[in-house]
Amino acid sequence: MMSSSAATLSSSPFSSSSIYASSEFKFPSFSQRSCLLTVESRAKPYTACSSTVNNTSASGQIRHCSLSRRRGLAFSATLPFLLPLHEFVDNFGAKAAESGESEYMRIKEEINRVVTKGKAAGVLRLVFHDAGTFDMDDNSGGMNGSIVYELERPENTGLNKSLKVLEKAKKEVDAIQSVSWADMIAVGGAEAVSVCGGPKIPVALGRLDSMKPDPEGKLPQETLDASGLKKCFQRKGFSTQELVALSGAHTLGSKGFGSPVAFDNSYFKILLEKPWKSSNGMSSMIGLPSDHAIVEDDECLSQRSLCTWE
Repeated sequence: MMSSSAATLSSSPFSSSSIYASSEFKFPSFSQRSCLLTVESRAKPYTACSSTVNNTSASGQIRHCSLSRRRGLAFSATLPFLLPLHEFVDNFGAKAAESGESEYMRIKEEINRVVTKGKAAGVLRLVFHDAGTFDMDDNSGGMNGSIVYELERPENTGLNKSLKVLEKAKKEVDAIQSVSWADMIAVGGAEAVSVCGGPKIPVALGRLDSMKPDPEGKLPQETLDASGLKKCFQRKGFSTQELVALSGAHTLGSKGFGSPVAFDNSYFKILLEKPWKSSNGMSSMIGLPSDHAIVEDDECLSQRSLCTWE
C-alpha cells in the first residue's frame, strides 16, 4: 500500500533523518547500541517484503534482548488487569526510565499530538497485529515492526490508516533521534489506552525492527472457538487468564461493547448478557465469534473475578 523509494542510512543515532515523501516509511537497521536504547534507522522501501537482513554478526546478548521484548505491548495491555496497578507501574516505570527518559517522553509527546480517542482503537489493533505474530515454537514474530510489510494481508485491512497516524509522530521524533517502528507502535498502543481513560502504561524502549514480514497465519482467527483460541494463545506464551484479560481490549472500537472510546469493563459485562442471542438485529452484530466463544467456555468464565466482570 506504500510506494517504494530509495533507501538511506543514518550514520549516527543522533543525526536528523532525511526528508521523505508521506507515502514512505522509515525502517531502522540492526544496531549495536544497548538493547534498552532505540536503534539506528534506515529508510527502506515498503515494497521490499522479500528482503532479508543478515544478523549473523549480532551478539547473542542483543538478540536475547530483542526476543525478550517481542511480546511487547500485547502483554503490557494484559498486565494492568492481572496485577495491582501500583506494582505494574513501579516495575515497568523503572525500565522505561533506564531507556532514556528524555527520548521516551519525546515519543510520548509526539504520539499524544496525533492519537485522539477516535483513532485509539485502530492504533491498539495495530499493536496486537504486530505483536500477535509471536510464536514460541520457532521463536519468530512478535513486536518487531514487521506489520509495515504486512498491510496487504486480509486480517490487516485498514491498519494502513493507523500506521500513517503514527508516521506523523515518528517523523518528528526521527528529526532529533531515530526510533524503531516497533518502539513507536508499542508506545502508541500504551498512549491509545491512556487517552481513552485506561491505565498509564510505561514502555521500555529498544526493540529492533524486522526487515521482512513475519510468517502468515500466526494471528488468531475471528472464527476460532474457545479451544482454538486457547491453543493459539498458548503458542504465544499466554495462559487462559491472560487471554481473557487481553480480549478486554475489544472494549475500544466499533464492536458494540459500550462506548467505542472508553477503556473500561463494558466488554466483560456485555459478554455476560450475550446480546447476540437477542432477536434484535443490531444486538446480534455485537462482538466477534471469538468473543462469543469466551463466554461459552467454563475455563474462560472462571477468570471473571480476575477481570472484574461484575
